[in-house]
Amino acid sequence: MDEKLKEAFYKVYEGEAKAALRLKIFAKKAEEEGLPQIAKLFRVISFSEEIHGERALRMLKEIKDTESNLKESFQSETRVAGVAYEEFLGLAENLGDQMASTILSQSRDVEEGHAKLYKYAINHLIGERETTYYVCQLCGYISDGILPENCPICSASKDQFLEFR
Repeated sequence: MDEKLKEAFYKVYEGEAKAALRLKIFAKKAEEEGLPQIAKLFRVISFSEEIHGERALRMLKEIKDTESNLKESFQSETRVAGVAYEEFLGLAENLGDQMASTILSQSRDVEEGHAKLYKYAINHLIGERETTYYVCQLCGYISDGILPENCPICSASKDQFLEFR
């Protein structure tokens, strides 16, 4: 594929991924405000944006077999936790922004947890193992198989976790 076209598809993917997430968050806000039809509109457009992003990834040949996808996801999480968040956290600390420091350090810690989950899956190919995951709605921490009393990252209580079967 031509390099300029490849760059264009990466930009499409990044833009669509950002739009899909933003619209999902907007849908939550509309639900909170008692506007279910607006929430539905945001969700449906978010889904459409996901389709656009997936098509761009397919054009880029970024979707491979599951083992390759796990390895790439592990490497990506490791890079993000070890490099990007450390840089961002340093900036927040230098600026004395405690709220930003807390959010960034919690996100870094959660990203490290994601990398561990991917590594476990790579080493044990958990396809045969059935598990339930619990996700903290405040910081994104994922617990594999056990609902913690409190989140080990942000101390949220167990009622703040969503169950994924």
